[in-house]
Amino acid sequence: MEDQFKINKALFPLSWIYRWGVNIRNSLFDWEIIKGEEFPIPVISVGNLVTGGTGKTPHTEYLIGLLEKKYRVAVLSRGYKRKTRGFLIAGEKASSATIGDEPFQMHRKFPNIIVAVDKNRKRGIQNLLELPEDKRPEVILLDDAFQHRRVIPSLSILLTASNRLFYEDYLLPVGRLREPYKNHSRAQIVICTKCPDSFKPIDYRIINKNMELYPYQQLYFTSYRYKGLLPIFSKTGKSESLEQLQNESHSFLLVTGIANPENLIKYMDSYTSDLYLLRYSDHHHFSLKDINQITETFEKIKNTKKRIITTEKDAVRLVDNPHIPEKIKAFMYYLPVEVVFNLEQENMFIQKIEDHVKNFKRNRV
Repeated sequence: MEDQFKINKALFPLSWIYRWGVNIRNSLFDWEIIKGEEFPIPVISVGNLVTGGTGKTPHTEYLIGLLEKKYRVAVLSRGYKRKTRGFLIAGEKASSATIGDEPFQMHRKFPNIIVAVDKNRKRGIQNLLELPEDKRPEVILLDDAFQHRRVIPSLSILLTASNRLFYEDYLLPVGRLREPYKNHSRAQIVICTKCPDSFKPIDYRIINKNMELYPYQQLYFTSYRYKGLLPIFSKTGKSESLEQLQNESHSFLLVTGIANPENLIKYMDSYTSDLYLLRYSDHHHFSLKDINQITETFEKIKNTKKRIITTEKDAVRLVDNPHIPEKIKAFMYYLPVEVVFNLEQENMFIQKIEDHVKNFKRNRV
């Protein structure tokens, strides 16, 4: 695989200190000096070894869609960058500020599940299990909890992006690894995400070989499928086709506040010859200054046929933003994304998840 990310080799001394600290912490759990806790229901963790950008939210949403038809599902997240503290269950007044952008996105898309946030995942699970019996979850999905070892999940899913595979990366602060990549051994399932359409059979084989997975681990490959554009400020607005907008020679202003927007930029660039980009940091909260920049950039686009496009995760931070002027709201759309499995692996993955939940429940009974 081509090296598509920067490595700061000058920071290797700090990386060695970081490795020492991480190894000590993991050893304390491995030797059970610090003990993790198991729980009497299936707890499925979706996490990664790097800081951000592997597709945890779309894959968690895939699991929600798979399981909510048969079970009471709860998602427990840290609620990164929320303005509240402690354990909180999303209610009618939930927002990206109260529970974080990704949990709020899942709360809006899946109103029939429980979405809870707590930095302390162990406490969060305990609180969920104390809910009344008719509301108590039967399956808990842990978002971004691979390093949260005080909880022992019944099934651990580890994600790694195809453009930044964990075995090619380095520990913080040289690279983005949170812990040495050998610790992938704690996962039962590894998913290589964001695989491009250009992947050939040899690419899959090379990754499979270089992963050096154990016999108990299964490797899957997934890609993103972008769906039709949806208006941010209209719940009844119809989806718009990018192909149709392309035929009408639209210009697009792409606004992103995600970790790795490169694939999205390439995708949008294929639908217009007039693409403008405003790129912000991951989980960015849009200030008045940012909104003014977006508005001014949009108004400078001379084409009368134009749209402001953003990601679904950014949309949940924009929908309640008080600084957005009415004159641009009708032009603001987001691009939903869904996970698709490659190499005809989807049925095998579904069977793996369904068997795990069903058999776990039967064993407890």
